[in-house]
Amino acid sequence: WPNGARVAVLLSFDVDNETVSLRFGQPTVGALSQGEYGARVALDRVVNLLDRNQIPASFFIPAVSLMLHPDMANVIKRSGRHEFAVHGWIHEMNTGLAADVERRLVQQAIDTLTKLTGSRPVGYRAPSWNFSPNTLTIIRELGFLYESSMMADDRPYELLQNGQPTGMVELPVEWILDDAPLFNPQGNAYSAPRDVAQVWIDEFDKAYEEGTMFLLTMHPHI
Repeated sequence: WPNGARVAVLLSFDVDNETVSLRFGQPTVGALSQGEYGARVALDRVVNLLDRNQIPASFFIPAVSLMLHPDMANVIKRSGRHEFAVHGWIHEMNTGLAADVERRLVQQAIDTLTKLTGSRPVGYRAPSWNFSPNTLTIIRELGFLYESSMMADDRPYELLQNGQPTGMVELPVEWILDDAPLFNPQGNAYSAPRDVAQVWIDEFDKAYEEGTMFLLTMHPHI
């Protein structure tokens, strides 16, 4: 790693908020309020903690989430340290979309984030980490520099398409390093935050030992 670093650490936040309910078309008021917490309370807490410690982070945002709460852009931008990246249009399930529809929604997301943040995003993370057979072609054509939805390594790697190098960097994720399934009190996988913290510490220690990468995926509304 550059400058003799032993490990690469990436703190990423998927700012889904209400879109996790809106995407299915039949949201309940309770579920919307749970998502709203991300914009109303949690994002400020997250960004304040990062900025106090001068830590940069990447914020993957569904475009509709930012349209509902455009003031989030200024919260994230105020330190000049953080990155905006695309996380779909409305956290759509792109595996069920026709190629032209999926492409249109990704383009809309790029245009919306560019307009509301003042900079064009260069990173893409598929909603729910779901790739359709068309996703890689679409994000290559639209000029993204990196992608972060796959799980084939512990360090960045280059994605192939039909066996050929694409020039697109993959920043791999992993479910055990994602707070959403682990902290869902209505799910079967719920774990106490203190227990999860120890797992993440162990994951970091091993990445440090092996010189690989430690990438957390977190959600303000969680």
